[in-house]
Amino acid sequence: MSSAAYGTAVAETTTQLKSTAAHLKADLNWTDNSSGVRQLQELLDSVLNPEKPAADTEALDWCKCLIAGGEGFEEFCKTVRSYDNATLCGLVWTANFVAYRCRTCGISPCMSLCAECFNNGDHTGHDFNMFRSQAGGACDCGDSNVMRETGFCNRHRLRTGENVPSVPRDLLLMSEMVLPRFIICIIQYLRDGYTEPDTSTERDLQKVLQQLEPQISFLEELTKMGGAMRTVLTKILTNQQIFKDLSVGQEENVYAKNNYEKYLSALKNSGLVSVEEKAQSGAAEPTRGAEAGAGIVVILLPIVFLKEDQDGGQSVGQRKRVKLSSTAKDPSIMDSLKHKCFLEELLFWTIKYEFPQKMVTFLLNMLPDQDYKITFTKTFVQHYAFIMKTLMKSQESDTMSNRIVHISVQLFSNEELARHVTEECQLLDIMVTVLLYMMESCLIKSELQDEENSRHVVVNCSEPLLKNNTYWPLVSDFINILSHQSVAKKFLEDHSLLMLWMSFVSFFQGMNLNKRELSEHVEFESQTYYAAFAAELEACAQPMWGLLTHCKVKETQEYTKTVVRYCLETLQIWFDAIGFVDEPAPNQVTFHLPLHRYYAMFLSKAVKCQGLDLDSLLPHQEMLMKIMVHPLQIQASLSEIHSNMWVRNGLQIKGQAMTYVQSHFCNSMIDPDIFLLQVCASRLDPDYFISSVFERFKVVDLLTMASVHQNAVLDGEQERPMLEGALTFLVILSSLRIHLGMADDEILRAEMVSQLCMNDRTHSSLLDLIPENPNPKSGIVPGSCSFEEMLSAVADFKAPVFEPGGSMQQGMYTPKEEVWEKEFDPIMVVLRTVYRRDVQSAMDRYSAFLKQSGMHTTGNPWPPYKERTPLHPCYKGLDRLLHCKTLHIVIFTLLYKIWLDHSNMSEHVLCMVLYLIELGLDNQVQEDKEDEVRCILEHCHDSWFPGTNLLSNLHHVINYVRVRVPETAPEVKREKDPPPSTSAEASNFGQAQVFSLVAERRRKFQEIINRSSTEASQVVRPKSSSTRWVPPGTPPQLVTEILEIRESMLSLLIKLHQKLSAKQNSLSATWLEDMETNSHAHGDGITAIERILTKAATRSRQSKRSIQEICGKVSPPVAPKKNSPTDKKTMDKDERRQRARERQQKLLAEFASRQKSFMETAMDVESPDAEAAMDLGASEVMESEVLYDCVICGQSGPSTEDRPTGLVVLLQASSVLGHRCKSDETKKLPTTDDEHIYPADTCGAAHDVRLALMQRFFKDSSCLQSVSIGWEGGVYVQTCGHTLHIDCHKSYMVSLRNDQMLQGFSVDKGEFTCPLCRQFANSVLPCRPGRSTEVVSWHMPTNKKTAVLVKEVEDLQEQLGLFPTESNLSKEMESVIKDIKNTTQRKYMDYGKNPGSPDNDFLFMYSVARTNLELELVHRGGNLCSGGASAAAKRSCLNQLFHVLAMHMRLYSIDSAYNPWTRLTQVAQRRDEPEVPMLFRDCPSLLIIFVLTMPQPLRKEHFICLVRMLYNLQYTQALASLSAKFSPEERQAWSTSGALKKNAFDAEKSYDALLSHVIGELSKVKTVYDVNTEVPSMVSHIAVWSPHSIEYSLQQFCLPYLRLSCLLQHHLYGDKLSGCPEVEEFSGLAGCLGLLAPALQPSNPIYSASCLDWTVNAFDLMTQWCSEVTGLSDTQTLLVQDPRWASPHLLHLPDHYNIIFQYYHKKACTACKKVPKDPALCLVCGTFVCLKGLCCKQQGICECVLHSQHCGAATGIFLLINASVIIIIRGHRFCLWGSVYLDAHGEEDRDLRRGKPLFLCVERYRVLQQQWVSHTFDHINKRWGPHYNGL
Repeated sequence: MSSAAYGTAVAETTTQLKSTAAHLKADLNWTDNSSGVRQLQELLDSVLNPEKPAADTEALDWCKCLIAGGEGFEEFCKTVRSYDNATLCGLVWTANFVAYRCRTCGISPCMSLCAECFNNGDHTGHDFNMFRSQAGGACDCGDSNVMRETGFCNRHRLRTGENVPSVPRDLLLMSEMVLPRFIICIIQYLRDGYTEPDTSTERDLQKVLQQLEPQISFLEELTKMGGAMRTVLTKILTNQQIFKDLSVGQEENVYAKNNYEKYLSALKNSGLVSVEEKAQSGAAEPTRGAEAGAGIVVILLPIVFLKEDQDGGQSVGQRKRVKLSSTAKDPSIMDSLKHKCFLEELLFWTIKYEFPQKMVTFLLNMLPDQDYKITFTKTFVQHYAFIMKTLMKSQESDTMSNRIVHISVQLFSNEELARHVTEECQLLDIMVTVLLYMMESCLIKSELQDEENSRHVVVNCSEPLLKNNTYWPLVSDFINILSHQSVAKKFLEDHSLLMLWMSFVSFFQGMNLNKRELSEHVEFESQTYYAAFAAELEACAQPMWGLLTHCKVKETQEYTKTVVRYCLETLQIWFDAIGFVDEPAPNQVTFHLPLHRYYAMFLSKAVKCQGLDLDSLLPHQEMLMKIMVHPLQIQASLSEIHSNMWVRNGLQIKGQAMTYVQSHFCNSMIDPDIFLLQVCASRLDPDYFISSVFERFKVVDLLTMASVHQNAVLDGEQERPMLEGALTFLVILSSLRIHLGMADDEILRAEMVSQLCMNDRTHSSLLDLIPENPNPKSGIVPGSCSFEEMLSAVADFKAPVFEPGGSMQQGMYTPKEEVWEKEFDPIMVVLRTVYRRDVQSAMDRYSAFLKQSGMHTTGNPWPPYKERTPLHPCYKGLDRLLHCKTLHIVIFTLLYKIWLDHSNMSEHVLCMVLYLIELGLDNQVQEDKEDEVRCILEHCHDSWFPGTNLLSNLHHVINYVRVRVPETAPEVKREKDPPPSTSAEASNFGQAQVFSLVAERRRKFQEIINRSSTEASQVVRPKSSSTRWVPPGTPPQLVTEILEIRESMLSLLIKLHQKLSAKQNSLSATWLEDMETNSHAHGDGITAIERILTKAATRSRQSKRSIQEICGKVSPPVAPKKNSPTDKKTMDKDERRQRARERQQKLLAEFASRQKSFMETAMDVESPDAEAAMDLGASEVMESEVLYDCVICGQSGPSTEDRPTGLVVLLQASSVLGHRCKSDETKKLPTTDDEHIYPADTCGAAHDVRLALMQRFFKDSSCLQSVSIGWEGGVYVQTCGHTLHIDCHKSYMVSLRNDQMLQGFSVDKGEFTCPLCRQFANSVLPCRPGRSTEVVSWHMPTNKKTAVLVKEVEDLQEQLGLFPTESNLSKEMESVIKDIKNTTQRKYMDYGKNPGSPDNDFLFMYSVARTNLELELVHRGGNLCSGGASAAAKRSCLNQLFHVLAMHMRLYSIDSAYNPWTRLTQVAQRRDEPEVPMLFRDCPSLLIIFVLTMPQPLRKEHFICLVRMLYNLQYTQALASLSAKFSPEERQAWSTSGALKKNAFDAEKSYDALLSHVIGELSKVKTVYDVNTEVPSMVSHIAVWSPHSIEYSLQQFCLPYLRLSCLLQHHLYGDKLSGCPEVEEFSGLAGCLGLLAPALQPSNPIYSASCLDWTVNAFDLMTQWCSEVTGLSDTQTLLVQDPRWASPHLLHLPDHYNIIFQYYHKKACTACKKVPKDPALCLVCGTFVCLKGLCCKQQGICECVLHSQHCGAATGIFLLINASVIIIIRGHRFCLWGSVYLDAHGEEDRDLRRGKPLFLCVERYRVLQQQWVSHTFDHINKRWGPHYNGL
């Protein structure tokens, strides 16, 4: 066949397509297949012609057909799949897919499983969670490199793939021929469509991709055929020969040629350094260029220096270029790419087109093929630099980042692969180089320290690269490969790489510098600090932790040494670059010192795990002094920020201080900083260190004995917090042991305790708050105690508590008592608090514990002192801090100042001073003889203390001190005293102000470093106070004075003890002997001092002697030689304090009593007199009108026609009653396709059917009076019980309308909150003016005969309704009726055949009364057994509601001809009108109609008469209904047995006689009972009906009517509801309603018949009623009615949330057949809906809102499947209710973020159901917002 013939064949039909394919396949199968090959090629040339538009799918059909070789493509797919030999799952998913991760089974932290593999594996008891994929991923099941085999699912554990038969040769023959042409065709389209982004828009690329959609999808389809097809594809994609043959295109094909040109130009700029840059550098340095050719590459080395230009100015100069030999670096990193196979070019275009999702999925779907995996990984690495370059330019960097990581995480999580490409493709070099390249684009000059001359560059945090985290894919890949030991070792062994890495880290050193604003508030608060902290954490700290995990054992010592060496080198370079000498620049701070932190963490690891000697890793003293400066600066700045010294820099600086210590950052930031300072402190001269601290904290001037001083750097109010900060820092420094000897378990325990002490915590917040790295929480570190075990050791679980109306609690952990007693560590709490208030919270909780356990009941306890873990021997030097004279002088000075109440001292200062003394006593230092020698040489503080040991210095007495004070100070104004007797001694005292000591100490230190003296004098600018420049207008000059002190630290402590205990001689001379030692652990300052004195006494005899001596002769404090007012001041101080305390107590008591009385009145208001008005029976005779309090104007008065008062009410439509079912068993939520919910058996549905049936047979107006509606969409009225004048309410509404701040309700819809109790409401129900005179007669018991009453009732009904006179009251009543009608939807009001007729209105009105009565019954538990008031009764306002309805209903008079009353009470002749028979009428409805239409107020005797007459009817209906349930035989039997009793005297009150009569009457016509035989399902056969069971059935049938009547009587006449046991409910209610003569003792069983009261012959009346029925056909269903309904329930939910989630999250919506983005479930009826789904919108209303209107009359309860939370829709508002599913720790998991298994919390679900039934959603849930129909 010629090619032309083939061309025509293209147009042929499908059958011909198939035959052509089959024919070709046969040709190709011959041994000599050249003709077949030629024919195929010719055919493909014409079919796969890239010049055709890509959208033309004809080519695709050809390919499918050819590949299938003539079969159908579907069958072909099946066949190929049967040869699938894959042992991995490899399912690829995209973002938002739900997958699982099991930490117990994972080897790599990135391991993930698809739901199918997870559910088919066994993970019981494992640490797993479900998660929504962020970037996409692939299932690792079956891959033993990534996860343990025990976690594989059944399919992949059995490796079913391995025993698949081999593939027959001819099956895939055509694929091998056709696919290469197909792929090159796609590539040509991609080449052709590509235009550089600067010339084109995003859209052009998108268009090309859209056209190619079917082709790429076809490739994806092929990959899913399994292993056999993937092998073929791999061959084609990786074969270099095929690529060579097809890539360039044939010579004669112009189109292909152009394509190829485009491709080559796109390749040109794919290197890191673009061609132009290369050309420039080449021209500038020709020799270098030549060398480069010889294999030496010029690479930008990132330590960037600024070179001076000729003119002396500076610029960011030429980057210093460094030659690296080609052996070290692969030149290909920098060069353009070259492609050798299809795979490489496909990846190239994937990158160019910014990773289209389909391409990514195709490339990943191929990964289960091992050959492909290796080739693809190498290709990916080869393109790595190009990928990152593209990413930096991309507009959509977020999406692109996710797609990149989607691929890279699959490749680099596998250790073997990662190692392979590290060795073969220089992966590490590429990554570090690319990282450097990335960061170089955003460097700026550092302004730290020496702004002009700084040569250091840092990243600019406001650049998009950092701000948008564009670097994260790269960094996350880097961290990922460093987690593999083999790769990390390679990295640590490669010194040039390490050096590069350190220079990368140095870009972040000192970034985001803060400069303190001193004058103006900063105009623009930059938020760059987010970027800075994120960058340091992700780009510096995380790789560091990755490396540290591989430096755990002795064998890795060398690595640590190398890293430490490079850290120090880089630090030195940094110090030089910023021009740092010895003083940090003032008013600057950076929180970012990654180099310091690398150094610190590697030091810590070296000592802790590798047994290295610390000194071998430390630099010389001078370097240590430099290293210490910046971390110390941060600590001082933290204190400054909290002292409000940085307030002009705005809130962001506080944000930085908080982030620095926050749980995710602290172990990479503050912990290493403090550890580094501890290392410096243990190695530097302690006096130098201490004086540096006080100098940094700017409080040196404060440390003087003088009572007045000047401070050049701090304002007065900042001195105290800064001093507290300095002391607290010293305490933390000398007591924190996190890196100085604590084991990981101890650290975890300390962290946990400190978090729990601040607040009770949920399990997830604890996991989040405890720093990750020294002890990763995921999985269990060998030898360490797991998180859970530790938690149970230190905390008790508090299960969530639920009160309806209470807030939703979560399960919390709270510290055990012994933890408070022994482990509470305030120092750790201070270190870990982000908010200062948490420290206070911890202390409050601690004091509460002490009070409760009786350990300390008076006053406020002080933070307890905690014994520390012993120091690791390497850090022993740290204790010297506590034993240096400088510190002792400070302590002495501060004790003295506190004793004399100098300004700016505080309890906290004393507390910290005592803590330091105690630490010193507990951590003694071995005295070194050499030190002693040095001390003799220095004179500077021998005058103060003889030695450095705290214990001996404690009892050293200091007599005189020379101070410098302003001339105005009190110390100056004294008479000339004779000089001190021991003048020689006095002259010996050095200047005692610590400041000068600092200067001296620093001069000493310069000598130690052996600098020449001249240099030293230049470097150190001793800032002695005398030479300080004094600003003009300052206080007078300083003068030197000598103070007489004569105290030792011990004597000051004892005097402070007296001062604190406000008793002289509080310590007797013998108290030491009387002390019991263990009482000291908890208490206040007094206890602390006693504890210190005891310790001193037990450790040194000398101290003990001194203490006893001092205690013996102590006198009250005397100010230095000055018996003027100060003396009096100190004396009175305690007294004044005492008085102030008493005054405060008195005020508090008074306040409390006021509050109490207010609360009581407020509580009274809850049940105001309005309720008394409802329960009129409460006082039988009420003299005056009822008075109401208006909660707006506060006046009390009656409700009048002109100025009516109303009740605050909430009207809401409700379908709760309609959702009741017959059975008590709750319906289950379907969780499989076989389960369903049928709504037919609900109360609402049953009543609809009944009314419709009646309307078929009878006159409409009569039907509408025979039933009640309102089961669905009925209006429920509830009140908070508060009343207000209606005119006050109107002005209140106007003021609300003007107040724009209101949220959560709509004033235009009449909504408001009660002005008193803030309960939600939307209307006001007018109260009827109380006419108290009639009340008496209204209630009087009557002796009239029933017959008389019946006649009176009839006459009353005849009275015409009077139209009320037009008044304010009647207007308000009309407006409330309008509100009631507007509350529900039209469809719930129009049930008549002619809408809008008065009959409709009439039915709706009396049904409102019925709905409210029925709902109150439901709230009371479905019966009246509990009697009395209930929560529901409190909300009820039926009395007022009845009056409003009655006034409205009197306007409709019942036509007397049709008045049901006559048919109830008289035997009359039949009419022909099709009226509803009496037996079909609903008795409660009739009762309500009668009560509402008769003149008000109705006398009680008439009400009782109504109830009796209707009871007769109800009883007859019960008999008729019962008889219909009998079998014909039973019916016969009862008929005959009853007939015998008909003539007895009590026949009218005997059930058998009446039953037999009913049976007889109804049997006259066949139709009534005959239905039975056909419809057995309708009838419930009880095996045999005994008299007992009949009586029980009759009572049950009549009970609902009695309950309703009783409740009505309670509300109308205020009769008490007396409770009774359930068995006696019938007799109780009958007695209450007066149906039973009280004489009858309830002890006898009550017969329901004995309550009957006939006024005419019973049998005649019954005959009449029955005859109305017998004339009809089809009546059986109407006759067999059952008025009983179970209480309403929400659906029964499964225990495990996963069951719901797995079934519903993938379920398609029934309306739009799509899987909704946010699926939701109605918990009332189980309907599945789309939340916010536009697909199911109708008339602008979304599906959830629509459903809530249809199912709950605008109340909907929905479970959001993807979030596990419940939302409530109420009318136009909605709120988040919370979740009824909690995890094992009693916590919600909103949005399933943690993905832990969730279990149903029965209590919560009960609360939800209760709020639904009681209609209290509006009151209990506070956070409502409008939904605008969008849910």
